[in-house]
Amino acid sequence: MTATNKDRALEFLRLVTAGEIDRAYDSYVAAGMRHHNAYFPAGAEALREAMKAAHVQQPDKIFEVKQAIAEGDRVAVHSHLRFKPEDPGLAVVHILRFEAGRIVEMWDLGMPVPAQSPNVDGLF
Repeated sequence: MTATNKDRALEFLRLVTAGEIDRAYDSYVAAGMRHHNAYFPAGAEALREAMKAAHVQQPDKIFEVKQAIAEGDRVAVHSHLRFKPEDPGLAVVHILRFEAGRIVEMWDLGMPVPAQSPNVDGLF
Protein backbone atom coordinates (compact mmCIF):
# COMPACT_ATOMS: atom_id res chain seq x y z
CA MET A 1 0.00 0.00 0.00
CA THR A 2 1.40 3.39 -1.02
CA ALA A 3 1.38 6.21 1.52
CA THR A 4 -0.67 9.25 0.60
CA ASN A 5 0.24 12.86 1.35
CA LYS A 6 -2.39 12.73 4.09
CA ASP A 7 -0.61 9.72 5.63
CA ARG A 8 2.72 11.54 5.34
CA ALA A 9 1.35 14.70 6.96
CA LEU A 10 -0.12 12.79 9.89
CA GLU A 11 3.06 10.78 10.44
CA PHE A 12 5.21 13.92 10.22
CA LEU A 13 3.12 15.63 12.91
CA ARG A 14 3.08 12.49 15.06
CA LEU A 15 6.88 12.24 14.92
CA VAL A 16 7.36 15.93 15.70
CA THR A 17 5.02 15.70 18.68
CA ALA A 18 6.92 12.64 19.95
CA GLY A 19 10.18 14.59 19.80
CA GLU A 20 11.52 12.71 16.79
CA ILE A 21 12.09 15.92 14.87
CA ASP A 22 15.18 14.79 12.95
CA ARG A 23 13.43 11.60 11.85
CA ALA A 24 10.36 13.60 10.78
CA TYR A 25 12.50 15.98 8.74
CA ASP A 26 14.65 13.25 7.20
CA SER A 27 11.57 11.27 6.19
CA TYR A 28 9.15 13.96 5.05
CA VAL A 29 10.67 17.41 4.52
CA ALA A 30 12.07 18.55 1.18
CA ALA A 31 15.31 20.49 0.95
CA GLY A 32 14.47 24.18 0.97
CA MET A 33 11.08 23.71 2.65
CA ARG A 34 9.41 27.04 3.43
CA HIS A 35 7.35 27.66 6.57
CA HIS A 36 5.09 30.56 7.44
CA ASN A 37 5.29 30.63 11.23
CA ALA A 38 5.62 34.30 12.14
CA TYR A 39 7.45 33.53 15.40
CA PHE A 40 10.56 31.93 13.87
CA PRO A 41 13.06 32.96 11.21
CA ALA A 42 12.45 31.68 7.69
CA GLY A 43 13.91 28.36 6.63
CA ALA A 44 13.44 24.71 7.42
CA GLU A 45 16.44 24.55 9.76
CA ALA A 46 15.21 27.43 11.92
CA LEU A 47 11.87 25.67 12.33
CA ARG A 48 13.58 22.34 13.06
CA GLU A 49 15.60 23.93 15.87
CA ALA A 50 12.49 25.66 17.25
CA MET A 51 10.65 22.32 17.27
CA LYS A 52 13.52 20.71 19.17
CA ALA A 53 13.56 23.53 21.73
CA ALA A 54 9.79 23.30 22.16
CA HIS A 55 10.03 19.56 22.76
CA VAL A 56 12.64 20.10 25.51
CA GLN A 57 10.31 22.62 27.18
CA GLN A 58 7.14 20.53 26.74
CA PRO A 59 8.10 16.87 26.29
CA ASP A 60 4.73 15.48 27.40
CA LYS A 61 2.48 17.39 25.03
CA ILE A 62 -0.67 15.71 23.78
CA PHE A 63 -1.54 16.12 20.10
CA GLU A 64 -4.93 14.80 19.07
CA VAL A 65 -5.91 15.00 15.41
CA LYS A 66 -9.58 15.86 15.01
CA GLN A 67 -9.76 15.84 11.22
CA ALA A 68 -7.47 15.79 8.20
CA ILE A 69 -8.44 16.84 4.71
CA ALA A 70 -6.38 16.28 1.56
CA GLU A 71 -6.91 17.96 -1.79
CA GLY A 72 -4.38 17.98 -4.58
CA ASP A 73 -0.93 18.78 -3.21
CA ARG A 74 -2.25 20.10 0.14
CA VAL A 75 -3.22 18.53 3.43
CA ALA A 76 -4.96 20.40 6.27
CA VAL A 77 -4.87 18.90 9.76
CA HIS A 78 -7.13 20.27 12.52
CA SER A 79 -5.89 19.21 15.96
CA HIS A 80 -6.12 19.73 19.70
CA LEU A 81 -2.72 20.45 21.30
CA ARG A 82 -2.28 20.36 25.07
CA PHE A 83 0.91 20.74 27.05
CA LYS A 84 -0.51 18.93 30.11
CA PRO A 85 -3.57 16.68 30.36
CA GLU A 86 -5.47 19.25 32.43
CA ASP A 87 -4.72 22.11 30.00
CA PRO A 88 -7.54 23.35 27.78
CA GLY A 89 -4.81 23.74 25.15
CA LEU A 90 -4.97 25.10 21.64
CA ALA A 91 -6.94 24.42 18.50
CA VAL A 92 -4.31 24.10 15.77
CA VAL A 93 -4.46 23.88 11.99
CA HIS A 94 -1.46 22.79 9.93
CA ILE A 95 -1.55 23.17 6.18
CA LEU A 96 1.18 21.29 4.35
CA ARG A 97 2.00 21.46 0.64
CA PHE A 98 3.71 18.46 -0.93
CA GLU A 99 5.84 17.85 -4.01
CA ALA A 100 7.03 14.34 -4.85
CA GLY A 101 5.88 13.07 -1.44
CA ARG A 102 7.83 15.67 0.57
CA ILE A 103 6.68 18.75 2.46
CA VAL A 104 7.78 21.86 0.56
CA GLU A 105 5.70 24.44 2.40
CA MET A 106 3.90 24.60 5.75
CA TRP A 107 1.55 26.95 7.55
CA ASP A 108 0.43 26.57 11.18
CA LEU A 109 -2.25 28.52 12.99
CA GLY A 110 -3.49 28.19 16.53
CA MET A 111 -5.90 29.67 19.00
CA PRO A 112 -6.31 29.02 22.72
CA VAL A 113 -9.28 26.93 23.78
CA PRO A 114 -11.26 29.33 26.00
CA ALA A 115 -12.31 28.19 29.47
CA GLN A 116 -15.79 29.49 28.71
CA SER A 117 -17.42 30.16 25.36
CA PRO A 118 -20.89 31.19 24.28
CA ASN A 119 -20.59 28.63 21.44
CA VAL A 120 -21.70 25.25 22.82
CA ASP A 121 -20.39 23.57 19.63
CA GLY A 122 -16.82 24.30 20.74
CA LEU A 123 -13.66 24.34 18.63
CA PHE A 124 -13.76 20.65 17.79
